[in-house]
Amino acid sequence: QVQLVESGGGLVQPGGSLALSCAASGTIFRIISMGWYRQAPENERELVATINSGGGINYADSVKGRFTISRDNPANTVYLQMNNLKPEDTAVYYCNAYIYTHSDQWNSYWGRGTQVTVSS
Repeated sequence: QVQLVESGGGLVQPGGSLALSCAASGTIFRIISMGWYRQAPENERELVATINSGGGINYADSVKGRFTISRDNPANTVYLQMNNLKPEDTAVYYCNAYIYTHSDQWNSYWGRGTQVTVSS
């Protein structure tokens, strides 16, 4: 069994910053990639940023230059530094990870989500 536990989030004014973190625990053989997705009310869940085990990074166009994803491989933790936040960044942010639990078995796992609200 694998668990993803998110922390961070909250309420911030436009132009402010927040940091999210997500730690994976449980039966982990190897983590392929970790990342963040978000879902605003009445919208579909969308990719924010991902980082793979080799350090390859992908950002949504809407967050490029403002958000930074990083990863601590030994700690099985992924971070998301969010700067210059905008009201349209308001959403529930979900951590996602593709994890091998055995040498030949992998799955996609999700955290429970953390609310980010950008408002004055």
